[in-house]
Amino acid sequence: MRDFDRREFIKTTGALGTVGLAGLAGCTGGPGGDDDEETTTEEPGTETESGDDSDDSDETTTEADSEDSETTNVGMVYATGGLGDGSFNDQAQEGIQQAVEDFDVEYEDAEPDEVAQFGNYQQQFASSTDPDYDLVSCIGFLQADALSETAQNYPEQNFQIVDSVVEADNVGSYVFREHEGSYLVGILAGQLTSMSFSAGAGSTASDSTNVGFVGGVEGSLIGKFEAGFTAGVKAVNEDIDVQSTYVGDFNDPSGGKEAALSMYSSGSDVVYHAAGNTGTGVFQAAQEEGRFAIGVDRDQSVTKSNYADVILASMVKRVDTAVYNAVEATVNGNFEGGALTTLGLPEDGVACVYGDQLGSEIPEDVKTAVTDARQGIIDGDISVPDDPSNA
Repeated sequence: MRDFDRREFIKTTGALGTVGLAGLAGCTGGPGGDDDEETTTEEPGTETESGDDSDDSDETTTEADSEDSETTNVGMVYATGGLGDGSFNDQAQEGIQQAVEDFDVEYEDAEPDEVAQFGNYQQQFASSTDPDYDLVSCIGFLQADALSETAQNYPEQNFQIVDSVVEADNVGSYVFREHEGSYLVGILAGQLTSMSFSAGAGSTASDSTNVGFVGGVEGSLIGKFEAGFTAGVKAVNEDIDVQSTYVGDFNDPSGGKEAALSMYSSGSDVVYHAAGNTGTGVFQAAQEEGRFAIGVDRDQSVTKSNYADVILASMVKRVDTAVYNAVEATVNGNFEGGALTTLGLPEDGVACVYGDQLGSEIPEDVKTAVTDARQGIIDGDISVPDDPSNA
């Protein structure tokens, strides 16, 4: 399995096939283009140097067919919010792009606008014969209900789902211990709200110990982020106030901004979001109020660099690793349908990554507290709750 902590991603243009997924409305091609010719095999029947010899032509056809059969085709169905979120979906795309770089893989993207479209996209990938998709990767827990039905209707098709579990023999489920990584950024937020701290465009208020959490859609998954964050904050000081709210959408920056502004005006020094593109509004509010924010899924001080002066850190979730590992297993012929893979701190599935601009400004004793907490979780000395009611 690929260890993405030890290697910087190389963004590639991908290797999309010349034939798209017919009838897939709203499906955008992956980053194909000028580099396609490097991976495109010769069309069957192309003349060879031998001229018009029929036997040579047959050999060319057979060779091309053999090469085509070795290509692994993947269909990517992203979560609502689409690509360009600087977070969850973009992280998934990093995984498939790295697989394209490392293996003979071609892929197509689908970006649903709403939950009701998931089943349609899943089914169109599964029913396609040109190309015949070896794996359909479904990104996000909201796809689970649709995939439960789709997987049953297409038992010969292999599927991956990220962030949920679908119990079917042809579905590989990949989940994360988000509460573990969230605990670490909770330690960070708890430490900083307890002191006078200024960096970039933000500072803590001297008269309060108060932090906040903004979630996207309420449920057991995002509840894990909230639970871990709250537990980490309370581990620093039980008396720190933790405000929490859910916007009800992963693609509502204005809602995220309104929620965060309310928290900052109520004394929060730091707001952590687990809300996809809705979190962009949290960053906007932090800048306006001169406070701090914590990103999610990717290093958002890089992917949302306009807000790097208020992003203390991000709770990175290696969705890229999940996608890459599933594609690698498919390429190698050992994809396990029905299997559950869980990625936490020991597997480098989640991590606290300090902000590109502000990381160097964070006091070393605060970083030490975060490092100690990480090791305590890995060693089993710290048990992190995954339900907000237990935090």
